[in-house]
Formats: sequence, C-alpha cells, structure tokens
Amino acid sequence: MNQQEKKFPHQGRNIRRIREMLGIKQEALAWEMGDEWSQKRISLYEQKDVIPTEILEKFARALNVPLNTLKQLDEERFLRLLQTDTQQDPCFTTPDVHLLERWIQAIEENEKLYERLLKSEQEKVQLLQKMLDHCLKQ
Repeated sequence: MNQQEKKFPHQGRNIRRIREMLGIKQEALAWEMGDEWSQKRISLYEQKDVIPTEILEKFARALNVPLNTLKQLDEERFLRLLQTDTQQDPCFTTPDVHLLERWIQAIEENEKLYERLLKSEQEKVQLLQKMLDHCLKQ
C-alpha cells in the first residue's frame, strides 16, 4: 500500500462518535462552540473527512477531549480493541479510576451545558413574548 492509498481516520465521524458517546446533541455542541456556530454547521463538519486543525481544536475544547482523539481515532483499531479477549488483556482487568472520574466529569459538564442551553432558550421565549405583547398593544 503506497502513501496515497493509506486510509486516514474520518475526522468528522470521530467528532460525531465522541459527541454521541457524551450524549451531546448537535444544537448543544453548536451553542458551546460559539455564536457563529449552528446545528447545520456542526452537521456539515461531521461529514468531512479532514478538518483544519484550528477547527478541530475548537471541537476538542468543546467536547473536552484531546485533539489527537479527533485527528487519529481509527475505527478499525477501536473495534479490534473492543473485540479483544478481556480475560487476557491486562488493560481490562483493572478498572481505570481516572477514566471513570473523567467520564463522570464529562457527564456533569454535559448537564451544565444543557442547563445553560435551557436557560438561554427560556430567555429567548421571554424576549419573544415581550416583543409580541408590545406589538399587540400597538
């Protein structure tokens, strides 16, 4: 296999996989990424094979994962790892406390993100209600 035939990990799919594993919707990720982001823009990036490093860095910060996870997560290697006989693999015999702590932290951060998103949506509804009331009074 020559260099051009080498299969690179699909970076957009890696973003989607990590986002879904963390239970984050595209809308919530867009909100975390900033004002210029939308659900549609997240969806478009999740379809791209290769994403510029500066954009990947933003996704890594928003998802709270290392940049190399988004750049290099290889589906075949990941699936082989999952199919490994857990009885013979020392990586699976002892629980990784740090991984569990990071997972719990990610869940807590996800809850906070949803709370902020809900608050933002409630503020929008209140603003729209005020605007509607004002228009109806005129």
